Amino acid sequence: MKKLFLLVATVLFCFACTNTKDVVTVTVSNPLAMERPNEIVEVAMDDIANQLKLADTAQIVVLNADGQQVPYQITYDEKVIFPASVAANGTATYTIQAGTPEAFAVKTCGRYYPERVDDVAWENDLVAFRTYGPALQKTGERAFGYDVWTKYNTTEPVVEARYAGELNPETKAKIAELKKTDPKAAQELYKSVSYHVDHGNGLDCYKVGPTLGGGTAALMPDGEIVYPYCYATQDILDNGPLRFTVKLVYNPLNIKGDSTVIETRVITLDAGSHLNKTVVAYDNLKETTPVAAGIVLHEPDGAVVADAANGYITYVDPTDNVNNNNGKIFVGAAFPATVKEAKSLLFPEKEKNELRGGADGHVLAISDYEPGAEYVYYWGAAWDKADIKTPEAWNEYMANYAQKVRNPLTVTVK
Repeated sequence: MKKLFLLVATVLFCFACTNTKDVVTVTVSNPLAMERPNEIVEVAMDDIANQLKLADTAQIVVLNADGQQVPYQITYDEKVIFPASVAANGTATYTIQAGTPEAFAVKTCGRYYPERVDDVAWENDLVAFRTYGPALQKTGERAFGYDVWTKYNTTEPVVEARYAGELNPETKAKIAELKKTDPKAAQELYKSVSYHVDHGNGLDCYKVGPTLGGGTAALMPDGEIVYPYCYATQDILDNGPLRFTVKLVYNPLNIKGDSTVIETRVITLDAGSHLNKTVVAYDNLKETTPVAAGIVLHEPDGAVVADAANGYITYVDPTDNVNNNNGKIFVGAAFPATVKEAKSLLFPEKEKNELRGGADGHVLAISDYEPGAEYVYYWGAAWDKADIKTPEAWNEYMANYAQKVRNPLTVTVK
C-alpha cells in the first residue's frame, strides 16, 4: 500500500511539472549578430489572459530564466511590455503566470504642464524631452520642434522637480522684486532654481527656436518644409513605469492650398532607449507627398551623418551656450523603412536671420508619404557628459539602432 501511495504521488508530481496551462512561455529571438540587452518587447494581454484563464482582477508576474521577476507594464492598447536581453543570434525565454508583482521603479513618465504654456514633457532613465502647446502658440513665440533636456548622475525622474523650481510663484515674485533693488542677487537666485542651469543632474541647454528642433517630422511639398505649429490637443495614453505614450493632434496644415490636412502623432518613449518611436498620420492629404524628419543645425559645417542607405541621421549640437561648459548634445533619427534621401539643407541667409532665429539649417531624412498610411520613425538624443561620450559612439549607437528597428526581436508565445 505504501509503495502504491508513493507511485501515485510521483505520477501526480510529474503531471504538475509538465502541466503548462498555468504558465505562458515567451520566447524572444534575435536575428542580428549583436547583443540586445534590456530591449522592450510586447505580448498581447488577451493571449496571456486567455491561456491562463485569468479572472478580471488577477495579477501577473513576468519571470526570467532564473525565476526572477522582471518589471513589466500593461499599456493602453492592452499589451504586456517588459525588457528582454537576448544574445547575438540567440533566444531568451521568459514565463508569465498569475502572481503578485514586486514594486517596480518608475523609469519612464511625463506630464502635461498647463502652468508652463501647455508644455508636454517626458523622460526615461537616460534623457528627457518636451513639445510645445497651444498656450505658447498664443503668445506668438514660434517653436515648431522637439526640445531635448539632458540628464545624468541619476536614473530617477527629474523633470517634475525642474519645473517646480523654475515655476515656483514665490521664487518668481522674489526675483522680480530683487531686479528692482539688486539685479545681481536676482540673477543668482534665478540661477539657483532655473532648469537652464545644471544642478547636478542635467539641464535644458538645447535651442529649438522656429525650426524642427530635435527630430520633428514635416511634409515637404515642392521641396519646402511646412512647419507644424504647436499641438492643438494632447492625450497621455501611457505613463510608466516602462513606457510613456502621448497622442498629439495638430491644427490643420495648408498643403498646396488645401487647408484641411490634419496631423496626428503618437510618441512613445521606453525605458533604456535614447530614442522615441513616433507614428505620424496625415488625414485628408490628397496625394503622395515627401515627408522629412529633421534636426536643426546650429553650425553651417557641423558634424553631420546623413546615411540614407543604412537609415539614420545624426548631428553633434554645440548647445545654446557654448561658453558655459554645457558639453555637446548628440541628436539623431533612425528609420525602419527605406529612406529616399538624406542630406543637410542650409537656409538662405535671409531666412536664417529673419525666420529661423539664426539657425543654419537642418539635416533631413526624406521619404514619400502615401495618403492613409503611417510614417514611423525614431528620434532622440544623448549627452557627452552622460553615458555616450563621443560622436563616434553616438554614430555607432544610431547605426545599430537603425539595424534593430529594421530587424526587430521576434516574440513567440505558447
